[in-house]
Amino acid sequence: METRPYFLFGDIVATASAGALAGLAAVATTFEGSNMWIAMLIGMPVGMAVALPIAFGLGALFGAMEVMVPSMLGGMLSGMWIAMAEAMRGLSLAEAAGWGAAAGLLGLVTTSIANALLRSDAPGA
Repeated sequence: METRPYFLFGDIVATASAGALAGLAAVATTFEGSNMWIAMLIGMPVGMAVALPIAFGLGALFGAMEVMVPSMLGGMLSGMWIAMAEAMRGLSLAEAAGWGAAAGLLGLVTTSIANALLRSDAPGA
């Protein structure tokens, strides 16, 4: 993955915004008191569908694969996580967006670590 500041900034913006918007979409499609498993199954494709236009739009500026994989993973994680949290206790829109952005960044960190391990760039590998 690219490590120059421009591309790193783009990856962070893309994954955080994909996660935040996926979290908001997950809250909009589920409701408090619903079945958590069903909410998770609804949140996964909703999060991925929301992340797809962001990945395509920002992928042209910051690199297609570097943005696509973390954004889609972040959108999927955010959709599942926020939908399940909404089913359990209900979330405000600010909470959904904040936790969604955190889930998006978790997707970025996960894919960065996996990329480093697969390319043997990780320390100790």
